[in-house]
Amino acid sequence: MTSYFIQAFIYLLAAVIAVPFAKRLGLGSVLGYLVAGVVIGPVLGLVGQETTTIQHFAEFGVVMMLFLIGMEIDPKALWAMKVRLLGLGGLQVLLTAMAGMAIAWWLGVVWQTALTIGLIFALSSTAIVLQTLDEKGLSKTEGGRNTFSVLLFQDIAVIPMLALIPLLALPSLMGGGDSSSHAESGLSLVEHLPGWAHALVVVGAVGAVIVGGYYLSRPLFRYVVQSGLREVFTATALMLVIGIAALMSLVNLSPALGAFLAGVVLANSEFRHELEANIEPFKGLLLGLFFITVGAGINFDVLAAEWGTVLSLGLAVIVGKALVLLALAQLFGIRSSNGWLFTLGLAQAGEFGFVLLTYSVQNSVIPQDISQILSLVVALSMFLTPLLFIAYDYMVLPRYRRSQSDEPEADTIDEEAPVIVAGVGRFGQIVCRLLRANNVPIVVLDHELEQIENVRQINIKSFFGDASRPDLLEKSGIAKARLLVVAIDDRERTVTMVEHVKKFFPSVWVLARAFDRGHGYQLRAAGADDVVSETYYSALELGSHALTAMGVHPLRARQMTWTFVDNERAHEDELFEAWKEIEEGIHFSPRYGELFMKLEGALNNAMDREWEEPKPEDVPVWTPPKAQ
Repeated sequence: MTSYFIQAFIYLLAAVIAVPFAKRLGLGSVLGYLVAGVVIGPVLGLVGQETTTIQHFAEFGVVMMLFLIGMEIDPKALWAMKVRLLGLGGLQVLLTAMAGMAIAWWLGVVWQTALTIGLIFALSSTAIVLQTLDEKGLSKTEGGRNTFSVLLFQDIAVIPMLALIPLLALPSLMGGGDSSSHAESGLSLVEHLPGWAHALVVVGAVGAVIVGGYYLSRPLFRYVVQSGLREVFTATALMLVIGIAALMSLVNLSPALGAFLAGVVLANSEFRHELEANIEPFKGLLLGLFFITVGAGINFDVLAAEWGTVLSLGLAVIVGKALVLLALAQLFGIRSSNGWLFTLGLAQAGEFGFVLLTYSVQNSVIPQDISQILSLVVALSMFLTPLLFIAYDYMVLPRYRRSQSDEPEADTIDEEAPVIVAGVGRFGQIVCRLLRANNVPIVVLDHELEQIENVRQINIKSFFGDASRPDLLEKSGIAKARLLVVAIDDRERTVTMVEHVKKFFPSVWVLARAFDRGHGYQLRAAGADDVVSETYYSALELGSHALTAMGVHPLRARQMTWTFVDNERAHEDELFEAWKEIEEGIHFSPRYGELFMKLEGALNNAMDREWEEPKPEDVPVWTPPKAQ
């Protein structure tokens, strides 16, 4: 028992040290886990033969990942993005797999193994790419959205790949000592059945997952929720995923397939978010453990002996995938820097490559020696991914940032209005709807085509173009406008735009959206007449509801909210002047801190004053919530 505790401590300690360090360097958590495994395995030799056994257990994290992916998929949303998902994603997987298969076959590999190798390298790293796009704020760009579409298709494509690989088994590799999981368990419902009966059992199992997930899961979860015990709900969620995986294994199907189908079925369940919250920690831990075992299982003897082959194949994978992706970017009209983001972001192999490699060895499709080399190739391409994003930042973006020639041409603005709204995302759309509902003429500008198309569908006159460009502002009638609403999703462009308008068109009243207090001060310094933080009033509203939930009368909670706003406004000018000192080079401003504490003290005093109880005839009847 002591040895198990020591081994568990080693794995967890390696993850705790390596993963935060890798994240801090911008390398991503997956690479951190891989490095941790390399250090405790081949480098220090702290773990040994138990790595393979642990890897079998940790592979259940992949099943949980596909369950959660299935829960994120809304059929309506999938249909809306069908062109990018099926067209772009499907072509990427197909063309890359064909190219990989052709190269492997040319190198003398049998076609079954070559096809599997092509499928493995058709996948990219969902974990690394999505995390990097979020960190760099590129998720909402055209390149980021198309990248997400392809990654989503790849995640879905893993399901048929896992189903196909056992059909490619090579007789010459069978009986080599690494049997499949079905043989290990000794349990199978279809082992001795004829073909037609085997098919019926498989269809019945899939149907049971879909029907049971839709009709039986809700009563089950309602029954469990009534117990009021969170740990029982967690146990139920794990039971569901494990049971589905076991059922799929009994009919010789991939457990991941059943988990994915169950996730899709439960995507619209009222228990979806609670299920995700309960499964996510186990998924993350098991996947992390899986990647550590992959790193620990890297054979440095093979790397030392075949370093030239590994390096050549790693670069070939990146270059080959980049050529396919660049061609698809041109075909689907993903131009300028977005095309390069799409190309460089997906040009690596992915974490599912390790899963498919392990699965292929277990099912006698890829020999163990080739699998070890390919594992090194996958890991190398993932290690090089941060360098590809660095190349995008420092080589691609500077080339396109100031260039307008490759961008879609702005619309011809043939209408003027007293109100101009710059930016129609989730914030600007509400402003536009309110103005239109009161018959206020508006002109809308946005540089995202999808946002413009969405606004046009609700009959709001809008034009494609970068509202921060002075020439477009002039064409939209800024000289005659009474009001400019700045709601674009970019801090620097917002400040620059306000400065320009107040300098050349000082009579225009400028309302600006701020991200936080500091950004609000910047906009105020730039000349904005009115600044509203995007989360300020929604946070106040939620705070009012929080007070009500804790037993405060709704009217009193509302009065407290108004007091909070009045208190902020009373000290706004003082805080703004103190902030100027910080912006002018005084990095530590005692005055600002003192004023902020003064504001908090005044707020506490205002909240403590006596309140008049509302009269029954003035407010609706309200019953305080019962204490739990």
